[in-house]
Amino acid sequence: MPTTIVTAATGVMNPLIGKLTKLMGDEYKKLKGVRKEVAFLRDELSAMNAALEKLEFMENVEPNTKNWRDHVREMSYDMENCIDDFMQDIGGADANASAGFMKRMSRRLKTLRVGHRIAGQIEDLKALALEVNERRIRYKIDNCNGPVNIDPRISVIYRDAVGVVGTDGPKKEVLSLLTDTEKKLKVVSIVGFGGLGKTTLANQVYDDLEGQFECNAFIPVSQKPDMARLLNSLRLKIGINESSGICKMEDIIGQLREHLANKRYFIIVDDLWDQEAWNIIRHAFPENGNGSRVIVTTRVEDVAISTCSYHRENIYRMKPLGSEDSRRLFMNRVFGPENMCPSNYEEVLNEILKKCGGLPLAIITIASLLACRQERSRKDWENIKNSLGAQFAINPTLKEMRSILNLSYMNLPIHLRTCFLYLGMYPEDYEIMRDDLVRKWIAEGFISNLYGTNLHDVGISYFNELVNRSLIQPVITEYKGVFCKVHDMMLDLILSKCAENNFNILAYTSEDMARLRVCAYKIRRLSTGTTRETIPWTVSDSTSQLRSLVWLGYCKSIPCLSQFKYIRVLSFECPDLPGSSHLDFIAISQLFQLRYLKVSDYCYAKLPTEIRGLVHLDTLDVPNGNIPSDIEHLPCLSNLTMGGYGMLGLPERIGIMESLRTLDGFKLERSSLEALEGLGKLTNLWSLKLYHSADDECNLLEKAAKFDAFVSTICKLRNLKYLMMIGDHDDKDDILASVSDPPALIEEMYLTSWRMLGVPKWIRDLSCLHSLGLSVTETETDAITVLGGLPSLVYLLLEVVTCPKEDAVIVSKGLFPNLERLTFISEEDVTAFLGFEAEAMPKLRELNLELTAPSWGGAAPVGIEHLLALQQISFIVCCNHEESLEQVKLKGLSVFRNAVQLHSSRHSMDINCYPF
Repeated sequence: MPTTIVTAATGVMNPLIGKLTKLMGDEYKKLKGVRKEVAFLRDELSAMNAALEKLEFMENVEPNTKNWRDHVREMSYDMENCIDDFMQDIGGADANASAGFMKRMSRRLKTLRVGHRIAGQIEDLKALALEVNERRIRYKIDNCNGPVNIDPRISVIYRDAVGVVGTDGPKKEVLSLLTDTEKKLKVVSIVGFGGLGKTTLANQVYDDLEGQFECNAFIPVSQKPDMARLLNSLRLKIGINESSGICKMEDIIGQLREHLANKRYFIIVDDLWDQEAWNIIRHAFPENGNGSRVIVTTRVEDVAISTCSYHRENIYRMKPLGSEDSRRLFMNRVFGPENMCPSNYEEVLNEILKKCGGLPLAIITIASLLACRQERSRKDWENIKNSLGAQFAINPTLKEMRSILNLSYMNLPIHLRTCFLYLGMYPEDYEIMRDDLVRKWIAEGFISNLYGTNLHDVGISYFNELVNRSLIQPVITEYKGVFCKVHDMMLDLILSKCAENNFNILAYTSEDMARLRVCAYKIRRLSTGTTRETIPWTVSDSTSQLRSLVWLGYCKSIPCLSQFKYIRVLSFECPDLPGSSHLDFIAISQLFQLRYLKVSDYCYAKLPTEIRGLVHLDTLDVPNGNIPSDIEHLPCLSNLTMGGYGMLGLPERIGIMESLRTLDGFKLERSSLEALEGLGKLTNLWSLKLYHSADDECNLLEKAAKFDAFVSTICKLRNLKYLMMIGDHDDKDDILASVSDPPALIEEMYLTSWRMLGVPKWIRDLSCLHSLGLSVTETETDAITVLGGLPSLVYLLLEVVTCPKEDAVIVSKGLFPNLERLTFISEEDVTAFLGFEAEAMPKLRELNLELTAPSWGGAAPVGIEHLLALQQISFIVCCNHEESLEQVKLKGLSVFRNAVQLHSSRHSMDINCYPF
């Protein structure tokens, strides 16, 4: 793993060692007197770092070892702050070598003073490192081993199924996958979040089917399995009882294959964690044509896909329990099947179930905690509900649940653990924007581009891996991007881990903030804010070394930012509340370590007129604020969102901001021709979002020239992947027809605010395009054929003004091979003209039709039954004055239900009609 990343386990030890190495380079050759001491300090810290990384993979360590670990981690932060101060001082002293004689002499004297000071500080740091390293040797930390843990899933595997709720439907679906007439070996995967009941479901299926097979076995797999021992266990369970001296895996596999060669077998492989283990286990299962079956349960999506040999139809994805089943399971555990919940408990019961989020393990565990208490007063229930997060780490009854959820955390590599813990900066039920999260990870130093890969792309891969491991749930929205949520129970685990590692703190009340002022240790990351009141802020010793400050809520004033000398992330995500108006951010010009600044668009942010000293600033996301005059001199700025949502034009010298990768918020008409031409020089730009207006104040000739310049610029942005134009509908006719060489890598393009005569022909060349929004005056079958030929298209929003001149718009066989969601909007009734041939849109799951004028003739598109993957239809229709909303709704539902009568999924189809 890269050696420059910040982690929860090692603190900033990795970048600190890197900075010490840099101090030994030619850039700091004037510091000859301290280079030997710096080298010694680096080597001592490297030895400590190796010990910290080893301890990270031990779940339980002795108190002395834990104290040493925590002390070294905190020491690394203090040391890095010292080195950063020095580098900032010496960097300023060496700047501008062409200055006059007196200024150069002044800087040399400053360099000498700084050099003397750093020499003394290095000696202090060296003494501290020696003392800490001696403790490492004295405590024998390099030789320590964690205690052997009992697998927490054992009780789940052998738990009686009596009282289990909500598994009838899932069991029926899994049985239907297993009990078909297929004679070939079939593998079915059950995948989902830890605690959803995968093992329980597999057990129930096993009990139902084991009598139909000659050989049966249920084998749990640990995170780091001893494969020879696991295969030997399977050998015994399928009835190979004779003792054998066989110990090589290939020999055991041979014996298993020989024994199963002519038998019909049923094996459950429970809680598989990686594909490598499966690549060994699967060789024990011969393909003998006897209708044998294997179930694999896993938390990892890629493992589920791999075990099914990429037959995704053989994957069953576990879902949380619904509200009725959650309630019934809870009531059975607390009161028994015959008892009812007292009416005055209903409110707190609903809050507890909301916390559990349909997770059977959480419901059973918390219900058991309440059932075993002698006193069952409402107050007692409220106390348990309010303290669940704190109880999570210490209550014996909750220990099993924590242990099972903790398996997912312990299976993460060290860099993903840190990114995962940062999710603890957000409260329950918060939808976290993926791109914002990744940028914060980058600003904190959690991501490295050791192999030259772009940091943002690496961060996206980290996010996707957390989704893949079922640790976060993705929330995908059109236009707004990708978000994620964390289950409340997993969030409790995150917060307990954060507390163990002094990783972050949440403070959402005045009482929380009061505790921070007297806190005995230094807080590195703080999430705060409230929807009700202004939290009194005074920067104390405990908060003066913050690296991340995330403010989520009401914000009338902000703390004295100049005192956060080492801050990397400043995020003020304020809701639309009275009082969240003008905030003063002038002091950020003194925050030389700042990498990320975001201020909600509900606040006006007053920024300093000059910010060129923020040489590390990567993200400046301030939609509503003034633009600093020297913004083009920020060497590391990658993400820029400003311009007041179309109130301001592009910066005049934007062409020299070559590090920009995302640009958002500026208005096309208010930008000069020079700025629009300069935009074409940003060859690293991959995301562009601009505003425009149909009735802007510039004259028609000037406006036309600017649009021509913009179209020309688009063709120069060869790395562009995302393009959106926002504004009122503006008839652009054939303005985009002149595009001759569009950016070939573009993946998302939303141009619905530019109404064109028809679908531009050059769109057919965009083979990477997966999401598209277009507005056209008229469409026809040829245009649909152009769009249908896009091989990567997954989402299409097509807005059409008038009905086609021809008789019908037909989606032909083979078109739109990967389209999953189609939204078709029209001012006239196109439903009667729209048709789908057999084998068109084979993956379409969601069809949305919207008529914005009262012109519906009462028909549905022809051939809906040919959309074999269709799961959901939404029909939005404008009513005329002759029918009520309810009449139109009933009519719409009837028409579309009749239209899908021949569809294979008609019974489970979700059909909605929304008249307006």
